[in-house]
Amino acid sequence: MTALYRKYRPLDFTQVVGQDAVVRTLRNALEHDQVRQAYLFAGPRGTGKTSMARILAKALNAEGGPNPDFDSGARVARAIADGTSLDVIEMDAASQRGIDEVREIRERAMLRPAEGQYKVYIIDEAHQLTNQAWNALLKLIEEPPPHLVFVFCTTDLAKVIPTVRSRCQTFVFQRPRMSELVQALRTVCDGEGIDAPDSALSLIARGAGGAYRDAISTLDQLSAATGKTISPQDVLQLGAAVEEDVLFRLGDTIVDHDVAGALVTLEELAERGLDLAQLTRDLLEHLRHVLLVQHLGHVPDSLPLTEEARDRLREQANQLPEPTVLRLIDLLAVVLEDDRQGGDPRLPLELALVKVTRPQSDLARESLVHRVELLESRLHAGPPAAESWGPSPVPAPAAGPAPSRADAGPPPAAAPDVSLEQMQDAWTRSVLPAVKERSIPVATLLAEARPVGLDSDTLTLSFRPGAEFHRAQADEPSNAQLLRDALYDVTGRRLAVVTSVADPAPEGSDNGNDEAPLGERGVIALLESDLDATEVEEAP
Repeated sequence: MTALYRKYRPLDFTQVVGQDAVVRTLRNALEHDQVRQAYLFAGPRGTGKTSMARILAKALNAEGGPNPDFDSGARVARAIADGTSLDVIEMDAASQRGIDEVREIRERAMLRPAEGQYKVYIIDEAHQLTNQAWNALLKLIEEPPPHLVFVFCTTDLAKVIPTVRSRCQTFVFQRPRMSELVQALRTVCDGEGIDAPDSALSLIARGAGGAYRDAISTLDQLSAATGKTISPQDVLQLGAAVEEDVLFRLGDTIVDHDVAGALVTLEELAERGLDLAQLTRDLLEHLRHVLLVQHLGHVPDSLPLTEEARDRLREQANQLPEPTVLRLIDLLAVVLEDDRQGGDPRLPLELALVKVTRPQSDLARESLVHRVELLESRLHAGPPAAESWGPSPVPAPAAGPAPSRADAGPPPAAAPDVSLEQMQDAWTRSVLPAVKERSIPVATLLAEARPVGLDSDTLTLSFRPGAEFHRAQADEPSNAQLLRDALYDVTGRRLAVVTSVADPAPEGSDNGNDEAPLGERGVIALLESDLDATEVEEAP
């Protein structure tokens, strides 16, 4: 029995998955007679480097001369695919890495090809060649006989010495996108008669981390275990991936500071036999998505998520503080390191969840830094919008349900007046917190701006120099409407908003911050709530 990843290995350029740039370049080189003497294929495992090297060898030795559209069923192409061609020599540098092997290459390379026009050497795991072996190959790589082509494949490009890289055309292979990997899995299922819904294939693709070979191997294992009928639950039981709902549930327990809920969820997953190391990796990827949404202000189209998951991700990004996300990422990295050392990841994972859901229970220096970061973010944002602006308050509408018409007093003659100075004073103290209650990413964008003009009902915001991206995102219709609603809640006026980007300040100018600091009582209240501080009165 041949493993499925070998059976469905791409045989020509049309079957390659997720490497459009590499395929296009090699095809053009073959069509315009621009084939070079040495190529270096680099990239993660399972992305098709060796398969691409074989396809290039087939195209070079096609009947009638090099041809990108060769017949993969021809005798020479089949011999290359089977590894029996005399003109295509594959070497494993992990076991053949010394001077003696290089000397043998130099002796045989001068011989003419037996069948085709080119003799092709494919050296896999090329980064494991010794420096002496690389140096012995340099002259042959730079000035080979006209019939010789080298293809070096490596997963660690940095270990290939610079003098070799400068003599090769380097192609960096990318992990295929989720949709491309799912389509490749669907092709295998159709060919093998495997019944699997797209949801199960998506879980397999996500668990493979973009590696084509890993995804096909997992599909092969599931096919044998389930009798060619694969459900999403089968994938989860194998531990190849973790349900998205589990990741969101863990995120919700952190938002709610629910230590018991986090531990109970982890207990349930462990009882089901879920691989906790895989859970940690998937949770790290989930937190990466949260960070992206928090900084971009929207869910990128490149993320492999359903519409429902996109909505939940957007909501959770608004609820999780950024310092908490960064702290949990650091803790999960420690969990993975312990797992690599052979330890049980369960206890480190439980400790990580306890530390972020209840930071006051952790007295480590990193935890104190995390708590200070949370405090600083609240100090920077200011007190909630319901509090007073300070010495020059602007009346805000009363909270709670609107009174009925019978109880309402006479309507106000006009909306309250707001001066530019009051707006500048209230921007970080009341407006940004009001925006933050609606959307943390939008508040982050607007933190780069400050009011510089208030003409009638038009507010002008100026973003700092170089913040063109923040301005463009703030001008998005949904984000602009959110800001206008927050301004109405704070000022009681419907204000139009105009944005601009400030010119770079000249050298020597004072770029001091005009934001009004919190009062003494506000700072003390935040210290008491976030760091469990106690106010002590000085003895007279």
